[in-house]
Amino acid sequence: MKRFDVCVRGGGVVGRSLALALARQGLAVALQEAPLGQAPHGEDVRTYALNAASVELLQGLRVWDGLPAGSATPVYDMHVTGDAHAAAIDFSAYTQRVRELAWIVDAAALEAELGEAVRHAPHVTLWTAGEPPEASLLAIADGRASTTREALGIRLERHDYGQTAIAARLVAGEPHAGRALQWFRAPDVLALLPFDRPEPSRSYGLVWSLPAARAAELMALPVAGFEQALDAATDHACGGLALGSERAAWPLAFARAERTCGAGWVLLGDAAHVVHPLAGQGLNLGLGDVIVLARVLAEREPWREPGDARLLRRYARERAAPTLAMGRLTDSLWRLFASPAPAARELRNRGLTLVNHLSPLKRWLTARALDH
Repeated sequence: MKRFDVCVRGGGVVGRSLALALARQGLAVALQEAPLGQAPHGEDVRTYALNAASVELLQGLRVWDGLPAGSATPVYDMHVTGDAHAAAIDFSAYTQRVRELAWIVDAAALEAELGEAVRHAPHVTLWTAGEPPEASLLAIADGRASTTREALGIRLERHDYGQTAIAARLVAGEPHAGRALQWFRAPDVLALLPFDRPEPSRSYGLVWSLPAARAAELMALPVAGFEQALDAATDHACGGLALGSERAAWPLAFARAERTCGAGWVLLGDAAHVVHPLAGQGLNLGLGDVIVLARVLAEREPWREPGDARLLRRYARERAAPTLAMGRLTDSLWRLFASPAPAARELRNRGLTLVNHLSPLKRWLTARALDH
């Protein structure tokens, strides 16, 4: 049986991107083809918010330009509102001196384009079942419920938020003009991400994080009832919102693996770390893992195998700070904005107002989101 340089376990965006990145180096890669990122209820209504670094990676893999028309929408501005309009903050690509703050991408379209790319990539062999092929390095990117990580005995530090995220596609009464809207308040966080499906210029991707009981109530509502609740929660900011898809829901948690590498294995993406979606950085962290691991393997000494433990520790050290920082940031923001206490409400509203008036701080925060 052929021995590979790298075996990638996980056929989602992170796993496929890693396989393509390593194959471009001439490494022999075995990739698990089974798709692991299916939407919870049939139709895939998910959207990804991708930063500049993630887009640059996908461009280098020759995937970005192959996305179907309308499946990627730029975000030029973002407006974040605090409790009862007591505070707000605005971010702009113009003031940040970039073309766009982020891109909102159709999850199914991106996964399909990556799937097509790996099927035609030299040096990539697909496998669908059974034990992983023999390889110097096993790259584990099979999601937050990774059975491969569990089989290795890697403990997962996990905290359940007691919240549920609701996702859907929406059609608005007014054009979005590339502007994202977000509401931070107790006990929910609601984001409307500008998108061009199902209707160009007037669609949004919804990500609404709520206490589990309230989310269950909203999921049980008929379409008209859900739309009324949504309009009330967004203060009718978009000229009325109508569902343009099914609704999907999943529980939210913070999770972090105690170790991310060892001799012959490495963790990437949700198998290594899971963060709250309020900042839209989950996939960006996973693709950041791909960028660093691919570079570390490309720069290795000629005598080192891809599964060399010392080599993989270089990757782990470089990724430790950004993943830990983003995990702590999203967790802290959730705790601050989930609290109904008057002191917490005053603190978060003052914080939003302060950041909005301190241009250097706002530019620094935006740069961190663009780069990591």
